[in-house]
Amino acid sequence: MQQETVLEVRQLSKSFLGVKALDRVDLEVKRGEVHSVIGENGAGKSTMMNVILGDLQKDEGQIILKGKEVHFKSPAEAIAAGISMIHQEISLIPTLTVAENIWLHREERFMKGFLIDNKARLEETRKLLGEVLNIDIKPTELVSSLTVAQCQLVELARAVSCESDIIIMDEPTSSLSDKEVNILFDVIRALKAKGTAIIFITHKIEELLGICDRVSVYRDGHYIGTRDCADTSRDELIRMIIGRELTEQYPVIQTEKGKVILEIKNLCGADYTDVSFQVRAGEIVGFSGLVGAGRSEIMRGIFGIDSIIAGEIYMEGNPVRIHSPKDAVKLGMAMVTEDRRDYGIIKTASVKDNMSLAALYRFCSRIGIIKRDMENEAVSEMIRDMTVKAANKGMLITSLSGGNQQKAIIGRWLMTTPKVLILDEPTRGIDIGAKSEIYSIIGKLAAQGMAIILVSSEMPEILGMSDRIFVVRNGKITAECKKEEATQELLGKYALG
Repeated sequence: MQQETVLEVRQLSKSFLGVKALDRVDLEVKRGEVHSVIGENGAGKSTMMNVILGDLQKDEGQIILKGKEVHFKSPAEAIAAGISMIHQEISLIPTLTVAENIWLHREERFMKGFLIDNKARLEETRKLLGEVLNIDIKPTELVSSLTVAQCQLVELARAVSCESDIIIMDEPTSSLSDKEVNILFDVIRALKAKGTAIIFITHKIEELLGICDRVSVYRDGHYIGTRDCADTSRDELIRMIIGRELTEQYPVIQTEKGKVILEIKNLCGADYTDVSFQVRAGEIVGFSGLVGAGRSEIMRGIFGIDSIIAGEIYMEGNPVRIHSPKDAVKLGMAMVTEDRRDYGIIKTASVKDNMSLAALYRFCSRIGIIKRDMENEAVSEMIRDMTVKAANKGMLITSLSGGNQQKAIIGRWLMTTPKVLILDEPTRGIDIGAKSEIYSIIGKLAAQGMAIILVSSEMPEILGMSDRIFVVRNGKITAECKKEEATQELLGKYALG
């Protein structure tokens, strides 16, 4: 039996300041299907979703919902018509509880007279989280106390609670552990069985081939085509996404490993204990493990973001004390944090100011005046080296794609000329083309003798880039593997215990 088309986008166009973000694109989504939307950052995926939701108004084209043309002027109208969305960027209110966030702006459901029946709201939330979604989060928990992964699951619960005909999921697995991804996929299968249509936006091709029925590809604001997932391959989708073959995703790095640059001995913090390892010049050391295992916390302790309780840190054989990131930078360390949006970029600043921030001391005169010519020249050189695609360095960094933002942030830290570079989830939420560029940059840095620590939740990335891999579970290093002996199964075994 042929499935009913629940949403259709026909010849949709949208321009910003004369630049076409969408150029006559199409999309057809059927009831009860999981339909992936994929493309590099800047392909037009988010713009199309924002037009569908009423966040943006189209220039031309049609949006057909359940056989009728619609013109939503706001997301509230779209939700009322049966379309909801889980955004990649968390949109919850930290000072409210989980229950309050899930039912925000829909409190009338629990009104008794002029008051909200909080007991009824909590009970409804418990059923939704526990019985429907199998999510172990308390309704009374403040969102500010949740992890990024837990916040993503609360976003999911909020979207499901709307009982929508269509749920748009934007990079929903970017912060989830394997266990949480399985929970999400179980929910998606249950929604699909009920006839809900899912639009699944992702950069992870293996993931979409495992959960989606069809995939539509977009490139540079154009619709490239739609394929049945059962009848396509990773290589075909890559060709459609980037317009060319991607022969070697992970660079072959052949370098002589030098002396030990960084050594950690018996480091202890609030979320980890007895951590010891070394990193040599020209070596890429990977840190694998489940989300919440303590990998990022270890790196934050080493870099001075968080306090350590005990242990020793050595740089080139010398014991050092690091009380702040400023101390770490002076000693030759740099760190790209896992959350680009909240802890990486400064949203209100330009590309130039974001990139020069950590190295301003290089451009200051003796009396503290910044030599702007030196700063501009250094930033322009780094933009070229990192192939950051920006019309000019004075534009807001938020106007760049995610991949170009990340390259700018890596460039920021390279301007401090570090000996040790810590990269925490450096390709999260980045398209496959930008990932390949970042892998190439990492390879070149290692070839130049930089000591690199790579924290990643993506097994292929860890296996493809690392010389040695440490597995972290419950705040402890449980295994060390050489590149030639490491497999996904082995790392998974050590991560799960």
